[in-house]
Order: sequence, then structure tokens, then C-alpha cells
Amino acid sequence: MGTEALARLAEERVDHRFKGLPPDADGLTVGELAAQRRNLFTGGFATPVLALSAERLEHNLTLMETYAARHGLAFAPHGKTSMAPRLFQRQIEHGAWGITLAVPHQVRVARAFGIQRVFLANELVDPAALRWVAAELAADPSFRFVCYVDSVRGVGLMDAALREAGAGRPVDVVVELGAGEGARTGVRTEAEGAAVADAVAATRTLRLVGVAGYEGEVPRADPERVAAWLHRLVDLAVRLDEAGRFAGAEEIVVSAGGSAWFDAVADVFAKIPALSLPALKLLRSGAYVSHDDGRYREVTPFNRVPEEGALESAFRLWAQVVSRPAAGQAFVNAGKRDAAYDLHLPVAQAVRRDGVERLAAGVTVTALSDQHAWLATEPGADVEVGDWIGLGLSHPCTSFDKWPLIPLVQADGTVVDYVRTYF
Repeated sequence: MGTEALARLAEERVDHRFKGLPPDADGLTVGELAAQRRNLFTGGFATPVLALSAERLEHNLTLMETYAARHGLAFAPHGKTSMAPRLFQRQIEHGAWGITLAVPHQVRVARAFGIQRVFLANELVDPAALRWVAAELAADPSFRFVCYVDSVRGVGLMDAALREAGAGRPVDVVVELGAGEGARTGVRTEAEGAAVADAVAATRTLRLVGVAGYEGEVPRADPERVAAWLHRLVDLAVRLDEAGRFAGAEEIVVSAGGSAWFDAVADVFAKIPALSLPALKLLRSGAYVSHDDGRYREVTPFNRVPEEGALESAFRLWAQVVSRPAAGQAFVNAGKRDAAYDLHLPVAQAVRRDGVERLAAGVTVTALSDQHAWLATEPGADVEVGDWIGLGLSHPCTSFDKWPLIPLVQADGTVVDYVRTYF
């Protein structure tokens, strides 16, 4: 990891750019503010403020490290979930092979903080980005970069850009298998996959090292359909290997794994037959790092295999009741600018008043405006103007990207660090 770059995160000055932080902390460095170990509720933090649980974060990191090791999987968690270099570091420390990303900007962030292995789960045909990748590979022999290819034309565009850039090291690519008709990117048939592999073999700038895809896009996904697609992915790897298309590779990458079906990935990848080279069985689940109180709580594979453990939601957004205009109605000062809302509304979990925290009984979030959440309160719900309301959030991807500096908070409210994000 880029220890110097990570250390410089603590030198950044706290100011108006970072919402929720104490106004009287302006001018302090992030490291100085962390050293004060302020309390989230009494240390001058202003609502709304997003908190990341230190204990639950550590639990989730450890659980997935153990899960991957138990099932013989390498792990490249999808970093676009958080885009937080400190969390990248924590994931690497917990055994991650590398970091998965989605677009060139994210790769640049990862490289700025010393990530040595990047799996780009996307096609890359932009000449400027390919020039930059070629320069990174030339400058650092230990840098490993892998990306998708899914068309002969795409291969041609990559080859032309890399030849123009004078690329010395070939760029490693994997054929992406689409999850079915109407799904997202990827070849739709094995014949198309073979044609793409042939196109790669005809270049000197690209090296085919495996196959990959995303099972979360399988139409009408259920255990049987997802497993069937994963078997197709493995079969494609076998066919391309038999055709000699991985000549020159050190290992054969077989990669899948979102946050909803990684149990199916583990089951099918355990049965990958012997190939001509060692298989790198690469899981890419990313939302586990914070988990959530909505989408991923509903679909986590740990619901299907509870003996494997359970992830814990690590985010809580604290907002303040600013209006109680009518019986049955209240408003807090957090809205779409602050809370993830693309899949599910936030969930009212806790109420704090005068240092006492209790369950948010009879309180439901019914809508979000730009800067307000609408609360419906049942008769007898004890909610007053000035109360802090703790909200559970759905879909961590759009939680991280709304907060550039997130307090890392212990269970007693002590803020022990701050997580910087780069979206």
C-alpha cells in the first residue's frame, strides 16, 4: 500500500467541505481531530452526520476474509462501493488479493494510494485511459491490471490505442460472459466469447488471462438460474483453455461475485475442473464492507447459509427533528443529499434525547425531499423537535458517495478516525 499517501490523509485540513463535522474543528488536520477522540453526540458534530461503526466494520472485514479462505477463493472486493483508500487498506490487510473497480478514475485513485492489483470490471476502450494504464504498467513491473473485453471491435480499439501509446507490457484481459438476454454487458454466446478470444490472440498488446462476469444480472435470478450461468462461465474457461487461448498466462482467472449470490459462486467455483494452469477463483463482492439496512440485508447469502455467519449494518445517519407541524407528522434535516434512496427509503431506528437513546418505536420514513426526510409517527410515538433520529440506510454505494469524510465511531460514540472517500 502507498503508506505515504495514506499518511497524508491525516494531514488534510478540516473545513466547510466536510459536512457534519464540528464547526469549531475548522483548521485542524484530520489527524489532530481524530486524536481528540470527540464524542459524536456531545463533541460539536452538526446534523445531519453519517457515522460508520468501528466494531461492525471490523466484524464485516473479518467475516468475509474468513469466508473467502474457507471456500478457497481469492478476494478482490468491489471498491466502487466505498472509494475509500483507508478501507482499501483494511481490506488488503484482511487478505484481499486486490481491489475491483469500475471506471478509470477509480483506478487512478487506487494507484495514487498504492494498490498493486486492480481488476476493472468493465470494458476499457478510451484511448486516454489506455495510455495512462500503459504508462502505469511500464513504470511499475509489480502492478497487476486486469479488465473485461466483450467484443471484437473493443479488442481492436484497445489494440490501436495501446500500439499508439507504445505499450511495452500487454494488458491482461478476461472475456466477459453476459448474464443473459436483456442483461448488461458481456458476450451473449460461447461462440462470441471464442471470437473475442481469437481477436485478443491476434494482438501483441493484450493477453487473455481468463473469463469473468456478474451473476447479479441474471434475469429473474434464483439459485438455479444463477448456478446455471456460473456453470456456463466455468465451461467457457474450460473451452478457451482447451483451445490454447491462455498461452502466456501464469494462471487462469475465473471471476464473479456480487453481494447477493456469492454463496452460489463459492459452490460452483469449488467444482472447477483441472485446467492447464492454476485457477485464480476471484470473488468480487463489495457491499459487505458496510453492509446495509435494506437491499443487501434482504438478499445476503448469509440468510441462506446462516451457519457461515452474518454481516452487520455499519452505517447510521443521524439527523435532527426540526419540525413537528401536525399530529402524526415530523421532519428531520436529512434528505436525498444525505441518505441513500435509490433502492429503499431509510429506516428510523433510534431516537436520542438528553443523552438517552431508545428505539424509534412508531416512527416511519415515508419520503425524502432534497434536505428533509418525512416521518410518519403513530399515536404515542415520543418524538419532539430537537431529537436526534438514527436512520438505517439501504445500498451502501450511494451512501459513501454523499459523504467525503465519514466519522468512524465506537459503540460509546467516541470518534476514533475519519474515512475519506473519492467519488
